[in-house]
Amino acid sequence: MRKERNFGLDLVRAIAIALVVLSHATFLFVRESDNLVVILMRTMGAVGVDLFFVLSGFLIGGILLKEIDKGHTKFQNLVIFWKRRWWRTLPNYFLVLLINIGVFYVFSIDLPESTGSYFVFLQNFSTPQSYFFTESWSLSIEEYAYLILPFVMFCGFFIFKNRSHSVFLWATLVVIFIGFLVKLHFYMYVENVNHKNWSGMFRKVVIYRLDAIYLGFLLVYIMRHWPTIFQKLKIELLFLGAIVFAGMHLLIYTMDLQPETHLFFYVFMYLPLISISCALAFPFAVSMKRSTTFNPLIYFVSTRSYAIYLINFSIILLSIRYIVDISGAALLLKITLCIVFLLLTLSLSNLLYIYFEKPILNYRDRNLR
Repeated sequence: MRKERNFGLDLVRAIAIALVVLSHATFLFVRESDNLVVILMRTMGAVGVDLFFVLSGFLIGGILLKEIDKGHTKFQNLVIFWKRRWWRTLPNYFLVLLINIGVFYVFSIDLPESTGSYFVFLQNFSTPQSYFFTESWSLSIEEYAYLILPFVMFCGFFIFKNRSHSVFLWATLVVIFIGFLVKLHFYMYVENVNHKNWSGMFRKVVIYRLDAIYLGFLLVYIMRHWPTIFQKLKIELLFLGAIVFAGMHLLIYTMDLQPETHLFFYVFMYLPLISISCALAFPFAVSMKRSTTFNPLIYFVSTRSYAIYLINFSIILLSIRYIVDISGAALLLKITLCIVFLLLTLSLSNLLYIYFEKPILNYRDRNLR
């Protein structure tokens, strides 16, 4: 129900999806560009995905902590947790995956040989993803994040006969450390990495990005155990996050840091600092009160965010590009297409949410408790 939702976290979700959609809208104007505004908007779109990762880890980590408090630490409880996650994520994903396949057939575009891997989220597990259904890279990361760490965690409950939060913490730290070792292997052996390759080979690959979600696990653990400190320092932490975020990108711009010249920075520092700067805003966000003016809009965008994320690019935006050749189009036409893109995204995602996603979630809540 709406009254059970946290306004601040809904706002975070709405901001994240807005950043993603607005960054995608730039592709209706230019495919590639050195324009600083376009680069900034596309960078913020990538940040929006990282904001989603931290938010998702924060929420799911909180759910697991509540399960631990209830003593639900047996493997049968883990299976129920997985089922609830799958009912939340898989129906929309598979529906949109099939629609994407249909779009390729309609426009006579050859499907990649790796299409079958999309049905088991292996399209970007350890290698770059193909050009098909490109936004699904983040969904693979989320799916495996909620398979791997919870499984390790529940193994810890079983082996050590310990049902405390310490198992949650140590399991998270161990998996993050293993992820660091995987990154180290990438750093030592990869060659010829430019910014585009780094994004495809590293930023969008499952085995290198799980820590973005697990940082959310650590965040909710810390906030649960030291709530008073975070409540007192929420504004200071918000500004610190903004300073870290702005300062890092200013450093990149002024020193022209690129993966081919500063690979260590891009493998071990850039993405974690993005996640940390996002995480520092959460103590402020969770304490926000509802806005009577903006709550309906924030609620609408937040609840439809998953549907918006799935359909806005590969289905709507690329279909527009298949139909209309914008390479030499006038600015007025591009602006018109952008408005059409935004309206279609909001209206079709609303239909997907009301008539498909919401009924499935209601079924899940009635039958999986």
